Amino acid sequence: MSAMTQTPPLPPLNRQFVSHFGEMGSRWGINRTVGQIYALLYLSPRALNAEEISETLEFSRSNVSMGLKELQSWRLVNLRHHPGDRREYFEAPQDVWEIFRRLAEERRRREIEPTQSMLRSALLEEASSDDERHAQQRMQEMYELIEKLMTWFDDVQRLKPETAMQLMGMGAAVTRVLDFKDRLIGGKGKATKDAHSTEPPAGS
Repeated sequence: MSAMTQTPPLPPLNRQFVSHFGEMGSRWGINRTVGQIYALLYLSPRALNAEEISETLEFSRSNVSMGLKELQSWRLVNLRHHPGDRREYFEAPQDVWEIFRRLAEERRRREIEPTQSMLRSALLEEASSDDERHAQQRMQEMYELIEKLMTWFDDVQRLKPETAMQLMGMGAAVTRVLDFKDRLIGGKGKATKDAHSTEPPAGS
């Protein structure tokens, strides 16, 4: 039986990224340990098993096991098996857009959809007071905004990764076009209002 090889330490640049990702993950509502495990897998040129992850990050095997289960529930890691090796190996998706898409889908399922469901139920209730009618009006505005955002999200999800990246790169150009449209419409509206004004010109 071959001797076990010791997992090499992380290079300083990699460790900096892993540490930062763990700190940022805690701000996004992700366990710090889970964030660091994912950052390690994201940078790794090959799939890693739980023992390698534990040794590299100096985490207990139980923490690594729980972290990997959490990442699997988010569909943010892929499971691999090597011929003749009973251990499980994990890797992050290679495509950054695919990572973003899976993360966005899970956040939608866990956070957005329950809110949509609650709003739909609240809007179907019969308002019994002015306060409740006002509340429903505000909830209706929120519901319509979420619906529009989710429709846009579904449209973007259907795009090819390269097309989606091009779309995001057009952000500044699209903003300029919409700003020009607003100013154009605003100018026309002012001209129409002036044309229909019944007030005599100044000095007449």
